[in-house]
Amino acid sequence: MTERPDRAPGAFFRSRAGALLAVLLGLVLLVSGGIWTGTARTTDDDRPRARTVPAPRTESAGPGSVSADSASAGRWATSWATAPAGAEPGTASGGLADWSVRNVVHTSIGGTGARVTLSHLYGTTPLHVTHATLAVAADRESAAAVRGTVRRLTFAGRTSVRVPPGGQVVSDAVALRVPADGHVLITTYAPTPSGPVTYHPRARQTSYLARGDHAGAVSGAAYTRKTPVWRYATALDVRGGGAQGTLAAFGDSLTDGVTATVDADRRWPDVLADRLRAAPDGPRYGVANLGISGNRILSDGTGNPADNPRGLTRYPRDVLDRSGVRAVVIALGINDILRAPHVTDPERITAGLRELTRSAHARGLRVLGATLMPFHGHRGYRDDLEEVRQAVNAEIRAGGVFDEVVDFDRALRDPYHPKALHPHYDSGDHLHPSDAGYHRMAETVDLDALRGRAPAAL
Repeated sequence: MTERPDRAPGAFFRSRAGALLAVLLGLVLLVSGGIWTGTARTTDDDRPRARTVPAPRTESAGPGSVSADSASAGRWATSWATAPAGAEPGTASGGLADWSVRNVVHTSIGGTGARVTLSHLYGTTPLHVTHATLAVAADRESAAAVRGTVRRLTFAGRTSVRVPPGGQVVSDAVALRVPADGHVLITTYAPTPSGPVTYHPRARQTSYLARGDHAGAVSGAAYTRKTPVWRYATALDVRGGGAQGTLAAFGDSLTDGVTATVDADRRWPDVLADRLRAAPDGPRYGVANLGISGNRILSDGTGNPADNPRGLTRYPRDVLDRSGVRAVVIALGINDILRAPHVTDPERITAGLRELTRSAHARGLRVLGATLMPFHGHRGYRDDLEEVRQAVNAEIRAGGVFDEVVDFDRALRDPYHPKALHPHYDSGDHLHPSDAGYHRMAETVDLDALRGRAPAAL
C-alpha cells in the first residue's frame, strides 16, 4: 500500500513551526478573499453594473489608450447628449442599410473611459448594428480619427446588437482618453433595413456617411457624404476625469442652437460648459444639450411615437434618467405661445413648468428656470401673445416655479424696446439669438446656483 504523503514520518505539517505557518497562510487567504469579494460587489453610482467584458479594439492601443482599470474608475457623467427628435424622412422602409454613420459630437468634459447610447425610438423593425466604434476626431473638418484611438464598442460583451423598435442600448465601457472641449466620432454600421432612422435634425454639426462598413476606419476617405444631422447616437458618457455630475439643458430651438454658427460650438450650453471648465471653484459638471427645435411643454408633434414629443412626455427619458444628472436648466414655453394651437392662458404654461420642477425635486435635482425671451418683429408676433409672455415671466420672477431664475429676457432684450431682442443679440429673425446672444445667455447662468440639492419633494 502506498503511504499518504501527509502521514509520512517527519512531514512538514506535523511540526509546530509548520502548523504556525499554516495558520498564518490561512489568515492571509481569508483577508485577501474578503478584499476580492468586496471589490466584486462594487456597483456604479447610476445603475447596477453587469459583468465587464473587455471590448475588442479595431486597432492596437495608441496614444489615446489607457488601461481597462482606468475606464472603470469614478462616476459616470454625460459629456455630450442630444434628444431623439423624430423619424428621418425617406428612411421608413430601408433605414440606412449598408451605410456607415459617423456622428461628430462636441464634448464638454473629458475622461479615461467612455460609453455610448444608441436610440431606435422611432424604428418599426429591429436595428441590427454589427459594427460600432468610438474614436477621437483628428480635426474639425473631416471624418478622420486620431490614429490609435479607434475603439470597437461591445454590448453585453458582444460586437453586434439588435435594438428593438422604440428601444435604446448602452454600450460597455471602453478605455479611451476622451478630451474635454474636443470632438469625438461615434460610428455605427447596420447591414440590413431597420425602418425609420431615429435622428436629431438640427445638429449644427457636420457629420458623415460612407457606403459599406467603414466603422473602424481611421481615414475619412470613404466618408464622402456630409450630413447636418445626428443619427442613432444620443449620449456619450465618461468617467475617470473627476466630473461631479451632469447639468441638463432642457429646451427648444433656443437651447438646440438653431441659429448658431455651424461647426463652431457656440450654442449657449457649449459656452456654459466652457465657463464651468474655466471656473476654479465651480461645479465640475458635464453639460447635456437636450433642446429640440420647436419643442413645447404641452403639445406633441405628429406621429406615433410623436415627432418632437412635448416636454412633459420626454422629460423623464431625456433628463431624469440621464447619467449623473445633478441640476437642470429649463428654457421652454415660448413655442406654446407662438405656435398653433396657441396657449393663451399663462397659468397652463406655468403649471407645466411647475410639474417639471416637481419631477426633478422627486429625484433630488436642482432646477434653474429661464424667463421667455422677446419676439417682437418675428412673423408670428401678436400683441395678445406678448401679453401671455409677460404674464408667464412675471410668475417666474415672483418665485414658486423654479428654485432659481435665469433671466434670459432681461439679459437679451433691447432696453429701448423691451418687447424685442437687442440688435446685437438678434440672429435676424427676431426670435433666435446670434452667436453673441447665445454667449450672453450662458453668462446669465449663476454657477453657484447649480450647487447643492433641491428641496425635498412634498
